[in-house]
Order: sequence, then C-alpha cells, then structure tokens
Amino acid sequence: MNNQQEHFLGVDVGGTHLKIGKVNLEGEIVSFDKEDTSPYKNDPKGFNACFVDVIGKYLSKYPDIQRVGIGLPGLINKERTTTLEIPAIPNLDGFNLKQSLLDKYPTKSFFLENDASAAAVGEFKFASSKPSPNFLFITMGTGIGSAAVIDGKIFKGARGNAMEMGHMMSRGNARLETLIGRNGILTILERMIHAYPEKAGVLRDKELGTHLLVDTALAGNEVSLMTFEEVGDILGEAIVSTVRILDVTEIYFGGGISAGLEFMMPALDKTVRQYLTPYYVNELKLSKATLGNNAGTLGAAALCF
Repeated sequence: MNNQQEHFLGVDVGGTHLKIGKVNLEGEIVSFDKEDTSPYKNDPKGFNACFVDVIGKYLSKYPDIQRVGIGLPGLINKERTTTLEIPAIPNLDGFNLKQSLLDKYPTKSFFLENDASAAAVGEFKFASSKPSPNFLFITMGTGIGSAAVIDGKIFKGARGNAMEMGHMMSRGNARLETLIGRNGILTILERMIHAYPEKAGVLRDKELGTHLLVDTALAGNEVSLMTFEEVGDILGEAIVSTVRILDVTEIYFGGGISAGLEFMMPALDKTVRQYLTPYYVNELKLSKATLGNNAGTLGAAALCF
C-alpha cells in the first residue's frame, strides 16, 4: 500500500454510542459514522460480542484499513489488552477486548487506550498548536478526564492508569469531577440562581444545562459568569497540585464544557498564579485544545501511529 494513501480507523467509545472515523495521515476524517450501542445490552449474543462484531462491520466497509485505534472511557490494563473498569459500560469490565478482536480479525492491528489519553495523543499528533512533548491534557464533560504526555508518550504509571485528576480529592473531600463535572457545575449554577434571583434573568425559566450556561455567559448573564468563576477557582486549585507534581508548562483543555473556558480562565489563571511560584508560572501556557468535537475519534486514530 502507498503510505501516502494509508488510513486508520478511530473508534471513540461512549456510554451509548460509538463515533467511528476513517482518518488519514494528516488527521482529516474522510468518513464518519455513529453507532447506537444501547441495543447491545439486551442482545442474546451479549454486549461484548456485539461490540466485536460492529468493529468488523467497519473493517468490511473499509477493507483498506489495517490498523484500528479504540478510545475507552475507563481503566485498561497496562498492556492495553483488557478493559478493567468502564463505569459507563460495566458489561465491558474485565474483557480481553484486544484478543477477542484479533481472534476474529487476525490480519488487523488494534490499539486500545483510555479516551482522555487518546484525545491527548490526538492533540499531540494533529493539533495546529503543535504541543511540546510534555503537557497536561484535561477534558471537561460529564466527568473530568486527564492525561499527561511526557517525552512524547502517554504517562501510564505503574499499572497503566495514572492521571485520573477527576478522582483527586478537592473541596470538602469531594472528588474533583463531583464538584465540576457536568452535574457539579449545574449544582453550582442552581445554587447561584437561588442566591441571586435578581441576576438570574432567563435562567429562572429554562431547563438548566451546560449549553444554556455557555450561551447565557456569552450574553453576559451575571449568574452564569459567577458559576464559571467558581468552576475556574476549583479547577485552578487542582491544576496547582498537578503542575507541582508533573512540572509541565503546557496545559490543554478539551471536552464539551471547555466551550466555556474563556469564562473560567480569569479565575483559573488567578488561582494558579496565586499558589505557584514564578518558576512554574513564567512559562505556563493554558490553552483550549484544537480538535473540538473530533478529539475522541482523531485521538483513537492517532493511537495507530
């Protein structure tokens, strides 16, 4: 095969869907599909067999594909063969996914990774910002995911699952993602609405959600801006500890809630600069990741490199 024409399959695994992209060497998604995995849970074959079969569906659709990257929302063994804990899809827990795929498709190659780590690899390989070989990557969505790229490789830790920032203890001994995952942010928003009803505006009449939070912040809603300020404070405190441990100078933020990064950034930056010494902050760069909604699919494809 001509290397310039080579493509890879990137599979971004979510709780109810797979996002599947055929990706070229430049990081362009040349074909994209979405699969609903909800029916797999009640299928007589079982979820895992259905999962393996759907990968085969796309290997048949794209017969030129030789390498498949899969980003999974949870813990994987260090050898990247077996899923350990996948909270959104407990059927996958303890499943030797790689071997099951190789048994059925022995001529293909498969690469598994945690989804936040995969997104970090995608940013490293494909981002227009050209990250250095050492950076911290934080995803903000339903939960808080994170990964560290150190010397150009994902930092895995002793057993393969380092960098779970979302499970760091934070204020009131609560986990970080409990405080500023999606539900935590909406709890802050609701509290702010009750505390400042005169400033809530349209928020009092709407079903609360993160898209509404971002939209109203863009419109200058004071309650929304105060909510993001508190999120920035909490996230900044976690970043202080993480930067002290990793000594990185670049931090990238992805995930759906990073759409509100500009509103978090003043408080986040203030907190970081308050608690870190000049050694750490003089070269520190805090930036939104560049791959957007395609980060999971592109990151999974980048695992094939």
